[in-house]
Amino acid sequence: MSAAPGEIEIQVLWNRLLAVVEEQAQTLVRTAFSTAAREAGDISAGVFDMQGRMLAQAVTGTPGHVNSMARSVRHFLDAFPPATLHDGDVLITNDPWKGTGHLFDLTVVTPIFLEGRAVALFACTTHVVDIGGLGVSAEGRQIYHEGLYIPPMHLARLGIMNEDLLAIVRANVREPVQVVGDIHALAACNETGGRRLRQMMREFDLADLDRIGEEIITRSRRAMGEAVGRLPRGSWSASMTIDGFEGPVTLAATLSLAGDRVLVDYTGTSGLSRYAINCPLCYTEAYTCFAVKAALAPWIPNNTGTLDAVVVTAPENTIVNAPHPAAVYARSVIGHMLPDVVFGCLDQALPLTVPAEGTSSLWNLSLLAGHGLTGTEGTGTRAFNVTTFHSGGAGARPRQDGLSATPFPSGVRAVPVEITEAITPLVIWRKELRAGSGGPGRQRGGLGQRMEIGHRDGAAFAIQARFERGIHPARGRDGGRPGATGRLSLLSGASLGLKGLQVIPAGDRLVVEMPGGGGYGDPLTRHPTAVARDVSYGLIDTAAAERDYGVVICADGLPDPDATARRRAALGQRP
Repeated sequence: MSAAPGEIEIQVLWNRLLAVVEEQAQTLVRTAFSTAAREAGDISAGVFDMQGRMLAQAVTGTPGHVNSMARSVRHFLDAFPPATLHDGDVLITNDPWKGTGHLFDLTVVTPIFLEGRAVALFACTTHVVDIGGLGVSAEGRQIYHEGLYIPPMHLARLGIMNEDLLAIVRANVREPVQVVGDIHALAACNETGGRRLRQMMREFDLADLDRIGEEIITRSRRAMGEAVGRLPRGSWSASMTIDGFEGPVTLAATLSLAGDRVLVDYTGTSGLSRYAINCPLCYTEAYTCFAVKAALAPWIPNNTGTLDAVVVTAPENTIVNAPHPAAVYARSVIGHMLPDVVFGCLDQALPLTVPAEGTSSLWNLSLLAGHGLTGTEGTGTRAFNVTTFHSGGAGARPRQDGLSATPFPSGVRAVPVEITEAITPLVIWRKELRAGSGGPGRQRGGLGQRMEIGHRDGAAFAIQARFERGIHPARGRDGGRPGATGRLSLLSGASLGLKGLQVIPAGDRLVVEMPGGGGYGDPLTRHPTAVARDVSYGLIDTAAAERDYGVVICADGLPDPDATARRRAALGQRP
């Protein structure tokens, strides 16, 4: 294609690139060994130009991976300029500050050559099941405690895998088959993307991606600028308190506008934690950009053009801008909460637009036995180490109820219980929505889940807990009420802590009750029929219907109009 592409060609090529990166991502999902990738989709995949600018990302993936990976490719190019790369080279790192925020995420970058010339870079990321060190624990005090640190380096040269690196990985992780299998899947993922890209370029007679790339980035940047331009001029601040580890953590942000850019500054946020819940700035930036784009222009494909419209700053040595060598393993505990803070700012600028607060931070169950961590060696119990992805309720939306058991903002999928039971000696005896956990409101908050987990052989096992919303619930918005807090306990009745290693004694079961999302609007304005429907579905009980919503339910399951009018009047709402 020697002439400048026309409008039709631009749209065709743009959509074709999106299809290429989605096939790239699906290759990773289908070939990965760990449940995080193949079941939960905790990955990212994208194509970049030779300047390190992301042109397209796969729909499959998470904001924390995609948006931080979008910046990481330039770090690779700083270490390995394009002129030094060859066909068959593959690069890798898990540097938290140059990758996607913690050592468990491996980022792989592959240069793609056409007719002997480098024309693009494919990058992908996945969360591996183990990387050594303390394992899936937030107890580390420095990055050196958290496992194997791989600086940007070659995974392959001229198509030959770096077996020395793979041997080091095998020697440092508890699940070498899964981890090395995922590394090969990452390389295969980029290879698929490169093959499809070359086919596309030959089909359309493209010598490079320069023109189409410039069009994609320029148009996306312009569209984001137009979306920002619709905001009223001003500056808005919001803050939120969450449980934290050693004490409560304050997350504070000020959102303001500078021309066609959104500026988000986290001055006022708590300082570094002694525990591994600190965020490198790249991860803070990733979820901040996601929140702004989700609220203002979710229809624009994500690329460097859209991301450049959001500028994120935070004082160094705060929990959202942790420098090396801070411990960062569980940075998602903080990062997943940041959209709620950004939404708190945007709610002042764009009322009736953003949802109430949700559980937000995932309630992933990191379950294990043996490995010297649970004290059960010698009992005949086999060691295992699995992270199974689950979530509480999302916040209610201005015109719809919150989504139940939904991993907003992370976007990962829940791991089916059958998968966990197939690869571990665990049995999930119960998995259901947690009735009454959604915050009351005109729109009800999403419900959390209740799970009951035991060992198939009655042996002891453990959970590495790092859960939020146990003390400070998801707040409602515009008069909506908070969602329920979460808790861990034993079936025998004892309570467990929400932080650190918690051992489930032999013969007992773990009970997990996940938080609910906050409600939106005054609950006394929720339509009585909607309240009765919630009761009939078992989402709330009749006592909650009367107490929180002022709706009296008859024996036939329908609202009693007269009794409801009196009850709402008594609660201060005109019938």
